[in-house]
Amino acid sequence: MLDAFLGMFSHDIGIDLGTANTLVWVKDRGIVISEPSVVAIDAKTRRVLAIGAEAKRMLGRTPANIIAVRPLRDGVISDFDVTEQMIKYFVHKVHARVGTIKRPRMLIGIPSGVTEVEKRAVRDAAINSGARWARLIEEPMAAAIGAGLPVGEPTGSLIVDIGGGTTEVAVISLGGIVVSRSIRIGGDELDQDIIAYARREYNLLLGERTAEDVKIALGSAYPGDYDEQRVMLRGRDLLTGLPRAVEITAEQLREAIEPSVQQIVDAIKDTIEETPPELVADIMDQGIVLAGGGALLQGLDRRVSEATQMPVHVADDPLTCVVRGTGKALEELDAMERSLVSETYSHAPR
Repeated sequence: MLDAFLGMFSHDIGIDLGTANTLVWVKDRGIVISEPSVVAIDAKTRRVLAIGAEAKRMLGRTPANIIAVRPLRDGVISDFDVTEQMIKYFVHKVHARVGTIKRPRMLIGIPSGVTEVEKRAVRDAAINSGARWARLIEEPMAAAIGAGLPVGEPTGSLIVDIGGGTTEVAVISLGGIVVSRSIRIGGDELDQDIIAYARREYNLLLGERTAEDVKIALGSAYPGDYDEQRVMLRGRDLLTGLPRAVEITAEQLREAIEPSVQQIVDAIKDTIEETPPELVADIMDQGIVLAGGGALLQGLDRRVSEATQMPVHVADDPLTCVVRGTGKALEELDAMERSLVSETYSHAPR
């Protein structure tokens, strides 16, 4: 009763706490925040100087006493204190945009492969940021809900959520995950592949932001009309120490990221191999759905379709699937109860 009473004066908040970006959904308002999961801190005092978009602009461009860090690595919290500060900052920003939200309920998307310790760290960070209770939902489940898949029906749906730090593959039926696979390969790993390729082939040192920009501009997973397009790699020559630029084609860029793309494809095939035949038949009819920022990689749908012999679709607005799924789950909390991570951890309302 007390929770229902407090709910009359509060807005539920759904959070996609991603390795690359954090998105926040607020009841009756939709998605109000979409910012990079980056924090700039003073190396000596550990004082937070900037968070989000402002902090990302500092990546690779800070003096020695300021470091720009990403407190989530491979989809899990690597720095609890900084993550807590980041969640508090985004909740405070929500207050500034939609008005004060007192003791909200929070639903947070987490990778399916995280440990109990990592789950507790996420819950603690949410509670300490002012939530009256915090629940967790596995990201592939949230992505499936956000993509509009019939997760509550007795039919199989296969969702592939390719984020910054992890790729989550899951077969969902009757509100639960039947088979899942989580690999710590995502957009970040593709960036590292491009950096390694430039170093190996051209003795050129690239920054992470440059690699990401190149990937977004011309990255692909399958041959296409874009193969002859070219993009410039700008960095530092490792032999001379001087600035240098090299022009490469989309085909060369595809060669650079091939190892990580192949691991994603293999994870999808391995998941299908473990899926009960009745659900495989459903997936053959419905097709595989790609979500997350990695779904925007050109030709990835065709690459996965060729490897699995199944139709593949990219979800509408794949970047926001997880956070929209948390929002839908909060709106239909009773119906979605089976889809949430079972354990609840909360503090008594003040």
